[in-house]
Amino acid sequence: MSNNFKQTVFSGVQPTGNLHLGNYLGAIKNFVELQKKMKCIYCVVDLHAITVFQDSKELKKNMLETTATFIACGLDFKKSIIFNQSSVSEHSELAWIFNCISRIGWMNRMTQFKEKAGKNKENASVGLYVYPNLMAADILLYKATHVPVGDDQKQHLELVRDIAQKFNNDYKSDNFFPIPEPLIQKKLSRVMSLRDGKNKMSKSDESEYSRINLQDTEDEIYKKIKKAKTDSEPIPSRIEDLKNRPEALNLINIYSFITNKTLENTLDSMAGKDFSKLKKELSDALVATICPIGKKIKELKKDEKYLIDILKKGSNKAKEIAKININKVKDIVGFISH
Repeated sequence: MSNNFKQTVFSGVQPTGNLHLGNYLGAIKNFVELQKKMKCIYCVVDLHAITVFQDSKELKKNMLETTATFIACGLDFKKSIIFNQSSVSEHSELAWIFNCISRIGWMNRMTQFKEKAGKNKENASVGLYVYPNLMAADILLYKATHVPVGDDQKQHLELVRDIAQKFNNDYKSDNFFPIPEPLIQKKLSRVMSLRDGKNKMSKSDESEYSRINLQDTEDEIYKKIKKAKTDSEPIPSRIEDLKNRPEALNLINIYSFITNKTLENTLDSMAGKDFSKLKKELSDALVATICPIGKKIKELKKDEKYLIDILKKGSNKAKEIAKININKVKDIVGFISH
């Protein structure tokens, strides 16, 4: 990748409401660290949210809650740009241009569409099908050089890189768009369900006991960790011995990440003990980290005007960058701008 581009991080979070421990450990905790090192742009991706139908009142509520969660977790809106996607129309403009750059064969390979559309894919929205092109527009509109991704987003970032390369080649504008690099968390890329270690922690899981929500009370956290699925074997001393023990691995992973320890350190200190000790220490660590965040989210949600103001200021900053870049794109494509 060319060194001409200023190192910039872009990431978006869907406003689904009631974000959980998986969102925090898998993404937002990392966002907070990244803003100390690079220019960061964080977006509440409301355009992506409507690829499946959303109740409009619920969507607005969820957008403000996601913004409150960003702030409560430690994102600094004075340092990073925080805004909602639909307020910067250049995202949609660039997405259309990328719809014309991207190939149907590329879309057909996207496994996430198959998973989300299910068996009745003929009934899925066109938006759900082409949403990876909008994701490419989100990232490349700001000429982002780095994108934090989990395992399930690697394929989409590959597509972003293909689109950037094809645009640069098609229009003989070498190096106009950077080829973004993935930022993959080494320690923990995926937090699994507390009821089934083979499935990702998810808001859509029917059981409340499958996840720790960021607004859970102290009692709820203790209760959920106590009931979290494990096995009857003691904690091993070697990582290899956790291979066929998904629930055990998940709890040890969460504990290690929330306490900023390596997996090896945790196993050294816990080897031979049974899970009741780990669960007690994990519960204490989660309460110490999550409860203050939850309290802050609840406080922030009471002041809608404050949250809207943060998004508005962020949108203005994002729009300044977006306008410059979309005008250059239009010029390259051959559009006449007025």
